Order: sequence, then structure tokens, then C-alpha cells
Amino acid sequence: MREKSPFRFDLTKILQRARREAARRTDGASVTLSLPFFSVTTNLTDVGRRAAREIVIRMADRRVLSAKECCDNCIDNALESLQSIRSILVDKQVELSHLTDGPLYFLIEAMLEGVRQFLTYEQRLTRSSEDMESGDHPDFRRPRDQREAYFAALEVLRGHLNRCLGQVASIADVALPSVGMIADYQNARPLEAYVKPEPKQLT
Repeated sequence: MREKSPFRFDLTKILQRARREAARRTDGASVTLSLPFFSVTTNLTDVGRRAAREIVIRMADRRVLSAKECCDNCIDNALESLQSIRSILVDKQVELSHLTDGPLYFLIEAMLEGVRQFLTYEQRLTRSSEDMESGDHPDFRRPRDQREAYFAALEVLRGHLNRCLGQVASIADVALPSVGMIADYQNARPLEAYVKPEPKQLT
């Protein structure tokens, strides 16, 4: 039995839009997206394919997607890397603002929402700890419990981003880099990491 996820994403609004838009557009080239709790088939465009290829290229070297953290310095580096990922995705979201019903846009939204919710969670962790550890080592400033909660939540985010990136590569019709950040996370999504929408919310 899997352990309970330390952090869960709520993608209800994005899932609602993806299902609604997919039902409206079924002509032309298409791709099937595996989303939490269901899959949808939706249309592809040449613009979307090109943007997807660029995302794969630019995201492939983001260390936070494959690194394993051990200290506060690692946390700081990961947070900085996540801000870079968010910038890449927002740029592509703006570029695709005329294709908001396309599969790539849904995946970008899902990745951005995952990053936002994780950063909110991390900020709450920081605020919940009144005192930093001191007198030990500069790389271990946060309380141990806070670090462990952060590491566990980041692992959930890492899986979410990598699985989304795997589908972005499918849209782009390119092979993913043969590194651990991809291979370790291309299995089925752990549904316990997501808030399950009510059936009426997806109709």
C-alpha cells in the first residue's frame, strides 16, 4: 500500500476545462493526454508542436527535476530553479495565448499550477517555523522537520512536472533525454498526489 502523499495538487479547474474543450474538438491531428483521473483526446497544431519542442529543450537541463536534496543550500537552489521553470512556462503560455484550448496549453497550466501550489506550501512551512536552527552548519538553517516536509513535497512536484514533460515530448514528437529525471517518473501518476474532483465537477 502506498504511503499518503505529503502534499496534494488541486487541478480541478484545469481538468474541467480539458474535458470540456476535448469534447468540442475532435477533428484533425490529435493526441491523447493522460491526466489525473481520466484521459482526453484533443487536437494538435504545428504551432503547439514547435512550442512543445522548445519546452523540452529548455526544461531538460533544469537540475531541480532530477536532483536529490540534502540541506538548506539545496532547498535554496531548488527554489531558484523552480522560478526559472515558471518563467519558461509563462513565456510559452503567452506565446500560445491564442490556443488556450490546445493540449500543450493544458499541460503548461497544470505544470504552472503545480509550481504555484508547491511554492505556497513551502511558504507556509517557512512561516510555521518560528526559529531557525543555529550554531550547527550554514547549510542546515531550517528545522529538521521542515526540511523533511519540504523534501517530500518537492518529490511529489518533481514527479508531477516530469510526467507532464513526458506528455509535452509526445506532443512535440521528440525523444526525451535518456536521464533519470525522465525514466524514473514515466510510470502511472500516483493519484493520491491529487485532489479528486467530484463527478459533477467533470461533467
